[in-house]
Amino acid sequence: MKAVIFDLDGVICSTDEYHYLAWKTLADSLNIPFDRTANNRLRGVSRMASLDLILEQYRGPALSCVEKEALVNRKNQIYRESLKNMSPQDLSPEVRDTLCELRARGYLLAIGSSSKNTPFILNQLGLGKFFDAVSDGNNIKNSKPDPEVFQKAADFLGLQPKDCLVVEDALSGAAAAHSGGMTAACVGDASAQGAGDYNMSSLSDLLKILPEHPE
Repeated sequence: MKAVIFDLDGVICSTDEYHYLAWKTLADSLNIPFDRTANNRLRGVSRMASLDLILEQYRGPALSCVEKEALVNRKNQIYRESLKNMSPQDLSPEVRDTLCELRARGYLLAIGSSSKNTPFILNQLGLGKFFDAVSDGNNIKNSKPDPEVFQKAADFLGLQPKDCLVVEDALSGAAAAHSGGMTAACVGDASAQGAGDYNMSSLSDLLKILPEHPE
């Protein structure tokens, strides 16, 4: 392995609660039942695909593409407003130390996230210029489990998929890594379900998996 590509939400930081509250605010305005169980279906899914899942229980007049776009934009405005509360203090010491140690060992580091808010979140966390490459919802057409976001991250790094280890917490992300020809190291839900080639109890386990120097 020469590089590590990290999912953002659930791996580097957690914005789940911000997403949940924003989607719930939108769903409530449309009289759509929405709880944390329903929210779990949206993990790793693009903004518009998430709206489509929520609208499965919508009983109002048919919505045009323009109206749907306005709804996801409204959700994103609610979400981004809440993200202003994020700061470098939201980056855990474990994540910070693991990233710094991998950098010291000589690995290239990248982000592979479906979120269009990735640059804003990284800046809030104090990581705006830390990663060697960022592939996100602003430069892809297909969200996970399509491998596009990880394949582009590898392209930005100038590496082959086989040289990259993807770190994910979602089943869709692990599937995306594998379909893109990459190895997956999982934490969280994906780890609990054995979705990775390596299933970790914490992010710092990466330091046990990866050798002192890139192969």
